[in-house]
Amino acid sequence: MPFEIAADDIVRTFDEVPADGRPPLLVLDPLLSFLDEAGLGEGEPSISAIGDGHSNATYLFERGDIRFVLRRPPRPPIPPSANDMLREARVLRGLEGRARVPRVLAVCEDESVIGAPFYVMEMVEGHVVTMAMPEELDTPEERQRTAYELIDALVEVHGVDWRAAGLEGFGKPDGYLERQLRRFLGLWDHNKTREIPAVESVGEWLKTNLPASPPATIVHGDYRLGNVLLAPEPPSRIAAILDWEMSTIGDPLADLGYFCTLYVQQDDPPVGKFELSPVTRQDGWPTRAELVARYEEKSGRSMTDIRWYQTLALWKSIVFMEGNYKRASSGMSDDPYLKAFGDGVIELAQRAEGLTRGE
Repeated sequence: MPFEIAADDIVRTFDEVPADGRPPLLVLDPLLSFLDEAGLGEGEPSISAIGDGHSNATYLFERGDIRFVLRRPPRPPIPPSANDMLREARVLRGLEGRARVPRVLAVCEDESVIGAPFYVMEMVEGHVVTMAMPEELDTPEERQRTAYELIDALVEVHGVDWRAAGLEGFGKPDGYLERQLRRFLGLWDHNKTREIPAVESVGEWLKTNLPASPPATIVHGDYRLGNVLLAPEPPSRIAAILDWEMSTIGDPLADLGYFCTLYVQQDDPPVGKFELSPVTRQDGWPTRAELVARYEEKSGRSMTDIRWYQTLALWKSIVFMEGNYKRASSGMSDDPYLKAFGDGVIELAQRAEGLTRGE
């Protein structure tokens, strides 16, 4: 849902940068010139922020008779290879007409416009669901349909011919899991604010127990209920898949394992602040095993070692959380949610270690 923009997020020109030196997220005058050239509305816009604001900044613009969404990275420092908006825009353009994604309207590589690359996409109407289903979809039947839609939409993504979609060179089809381990070990070295031996030991376990990957597909990288839009009216349908910044070409089972890691079912023990979509505990939502079986049936692929993929998902989350905690503790973000990640990283590392032991 939209919320009010913080006062230091937007300035008219770069001459108005706040005295504390924090770079703004929107610089209105050069941005409006860019939008004019792209034919995206006329005059002064109405702007509201969308989402939780903990990572990339996303804004809804209403300008003249059109509405659109602008996506840009957060304030620096940004970890290497993270928050890449140009990469996200490229995969969205490749998937247009092939999967359920918003249409990209304009891309800006010129950092002199607002201080970072960004892109503009169409506004897709729908519901983001985490805590509760919309009233019109709040029945056991529609909850089940939503879960199956999540799997079917993921199967569609994994079924796209990424070469035909113009994504040659977007990622390396071979060695995806090995690269994930190298990349996130490097990110951990960049992000960490303290020594946490469990993070290192889990990384070693992942390297030692590396599974064989099926043929490479497009991988979303952060596929979960909170990153899709449900269509406004029943029957339940995934209208769009959002947040493609982690996408690449690689092992499709990594998406399924990640999805299962974040998907809670009715009989799961509570996981506190790490439970991103508690709505799936309600009647009607299938079990993880049922959803894996549907994926296997629809895709023709078999899940191999889901415990390994779930451990990878937790481990990657730890690395990202530590990076967000570093931003908050260094003063680059005043978001209290990110500051609370300090203890959370240690809790998740202990959970990941437990998974390696089969607990």
